[in-house]
Amino acid sequence: MTDLQSPGRRRWLKSAGAVWLLSVSKIGLAASSHMVAIRIWPSSTYSRVTLESSSPLKYKQFALSNPERVVVDIENIHLNPVLKKVGNLVRSDDPYIKNARVGQFDKNTVRLVLELKQNVTPKVFTLDPVAGIKNRLVLDLYPASASSRQYEDDPLLALLEDYNKGNLEQNQPAAAPRPGKAGRDRPIVVMLDPGHGGEDPGAIGKHKTREKDIVLKIARRLKALIDKEPNMRAYMTRNEDVFIPLKVRVAKARKQRADLFISIHADAFTSRLARGSSVFALSTSGATSTAARYLARTQNESDLIGGVSMSGDRYLDHTMFDMVQSLTINDSLKFGKEVLSRMGRINHLHKKTVDQAGFAVLKAPDIPSILVETAFISNLEEERKLRTGKFQQQVANSILAGIKAYFANGAPLAPRK
Repeated sequence: MTDLQSPGRRRWLKSAGAVWLLSVSKIGLAASSHMVAIRIWPSSTYSRVTLESSSPLKYKQFALSNPERVVVDIENIHLNPVLKKVGNLVRSDDPYIKNARVGQFDKNTVRLVLELKQNVTPKVFTLDPVAGIKNRLVLDLYPASASSRQYEDDPLLALLEDYNKGNLEQNQPAAAPRPGKAGRDRPIVVMLDPGHGGEDPGAIGKHKTREKDIVLKIARRLKALIDKEPNMRAYMTRNEDVFIPLKVRVAKARKQRADLFISIHADAFTSRLARGSSVFALSTSGATSTAARYLARTQNESDLIGGVSMSGDRYLDHTMFDMVQSLTINDSLKFGKEVLSRMGRINHLHKKTVDQAGFAVLKAPDIPSILVETAFISNLEEERKLRTGKFQQQVANSILAGIKAYFANGAPLAPRK
């Protein structure tokens, strides 16, 4: 779980992994230069370019053809070592960006040119400072005209398009229920949600272990286990290092008509003494503990860190839930209890009961949903365990055992619609 005040969070930019992070040297730069970092996050669904500055950035964006290019003119800055090396950040497997270059267009304007591999629809916006990250200018590059086949292969792409158009509401109707009873007439469908991703690394341990990487590995292991079961099938909200807004994660679960939703995390706290595994469910009437309230607040801020351009998101502010939501929470608590008891067999439990708070990612009104804090990544011993394939597999095995026990003990055999 993200701890916005932890030393790990403030140091996360130093360990961007596959993304090359270029920091400004304090020696020899003109005082007018404010660019401190550039990051490029490629993914199969969309690619993101982030420019970070000590001051808010003013920009103009337009397109050029033959070849296809996205151009951004950034005002009141000068070229510096960070900007000049942007071309080195483009990966050969980026599906959208062929190359990148910069130049001093006039004395007060730097021009960034992204040459493209295919036509894109750019979404450009700015973000205010948050969690030790300075002002950001963000360019998200989506395929310009996704085909129906692409939407079938990657339903996330369609959901992101709806989200960017402002058409994705938390209380929108879900897909029609799957016919038959889950686990008997059809497979049990489980949506796995590895927390964080892309621009949002989650918590970071003392030895540079990033939450987003660990939970993705655990989710992949769990998916492999579930898919081997004859009566189960697993999907993932993300299967690569990409930022997915909280609302879109929930919408993908509803789109796939999931029977269960499991968000996987690795906790952090200001004290390295904190340790143990936890399981959380949604609460609509306040958190059941101070710790749960704190963790929900930091988790819900993931959108700000990862970079959500829209303000006034009614989804996160939504507090009115119908009877279906209350019944779903009860089922979530039952499911969470089964998982928590299995986690207690492989790790110390931070709390021996399922905690509750207003986690935005658990707000599907018709899908039992839990958030599993596998261990404290801020604890030195648990960080070491989280890095091992053995513990990652133990976590996956424990969650699967919890799923089986939940359905064996009389869980609802179909999601409520």
